[in-house]
Amino acid sequence: MQYASLDGILRTIITIVCIYYLLKFIGKLLFPIMVKTVVNKAQENFQQQQQNYQRTQNNQSDFVNTTAKSDKPREKKKVGEYIDYEEID
Repeated sequence: MQYASLDGILRTIITIVCIYYLLKFIGKLLFPIMVKTVVNKAQENFQQQQQNYQRTQNNQSDFVNTTAKSDKPREKKKVGEYIDYEEID
């Protein structure tokens, strides 16, 4: 049977702790950069959508409104004929 030596356990624990703090440090450096790029990309998409919307609004204002409301209100949907049933004794 093999037993774990105290030296091997300490070396493993120190390695795990060092890797943890190294990843934590790298994350602190890279996270703001990643967030900045994501926010900039979202801002560009929003600006592009806004410009497209404004263009379509300008184009639509050039057209004459052909679907103007008529003077008569629309007739409500007819469901059917009303039938009065009588009870048979």
